[in-house]
Amino acid sequence: MIANFIEGLTKYQFLQNALFTSIVIGVVSGVIGCFIILRGMSLMGDAISHAVLPGVAVSYIVGVNYFIGATVFGLFAAVMIGLVTQHSKLKSDTAIGIVFSSFFAAGIIAISFAKSSTDLYHILFGNVLAVTQSDMIITVVIAIIVVLFVIVFYKELLVSSFDPVMSQAYGLRTQVIHYALMLLLTLVAVSALQTVGTILVVAMLITPAATAYLLSNRLSVMILIASTIGVISSVVGLFLSYSYNLASGAAIVLTTTIFFIIAFLFSPKQNLLIKRRKAIK
Repeated sequence: MIANFIEGLTKYQFLQNALFTSIVIGVVSGVIGCFIILRGMSLMGDAISHAVLPGVAVSYIVGVNYFIGATVFGLFAAVMIGLVTQHSKLKSDTAIGIVFSSFFAAGIIAISFAKSSTDLYHILFGNVLAVTQSDMIITVVIAIIVVLFVIVFYKELLVSSFDPVMSQAYGLRTQVIHYALMLLLTLVAVSALQTVGTILVVAMLITPAATAYLLSNRLSVMILIASTIGVISSVVGLFLSYSYNLASGAAIVLTTTIFFIIAFLFSPKQNLLIKRRKAIK
């Protein structure tokens, strides 16, 4: 089975594109996911990944690249959530629930007006084997932007993620950092649409980072572990998808989940099995 997969890589350009794109998505999802986890913004990731759906549908209807519409709607959703939270007594999780469900519902309705329901189905659930050359280029560009941003503003991100109050005392513009992360989160979510789809993209953003959080106490190591898990999960998921004709997004996400379960049971932070044995004794 592995030999067939390797043989396919040597023969088919689409499989080479899929593998390369999956690896890039695994890396960049792990990087941005760590900051989403540390800032308690997992729901925001879920909201933006769902909010891009109407943008994708509108792009298909208008006839422009889906990346443009998805990015615009994702950023608009982030701004709407911020406005509702700041100018009402509602908590952020309530605002997130209202905005993302509204956007997702609008996306479903927009799909019914789009010409190509098949392509939009792939956007919902992902189909990495259908990644085009342009999709691959967009993914690489986004990955470079995200990695460079994290490298340049690493200290600011570190301080504002662990202690927002102290970061404000130091004079850091936490609001600017927050919306910069929202922009990067939107770009990553859009780039991962073809790989895992809008429904499962949040798992790619959260699960590797959550696994890494259980395995490390240092942010730099956490980012490295999360990216590694994202890459391995993407490659294994692609292999399963190609070999057994499975949905690529689901295969990738389930692979990340297996890593999380292992970390949950055996990580030094959890010591779940050890605690269980001590409780029995």
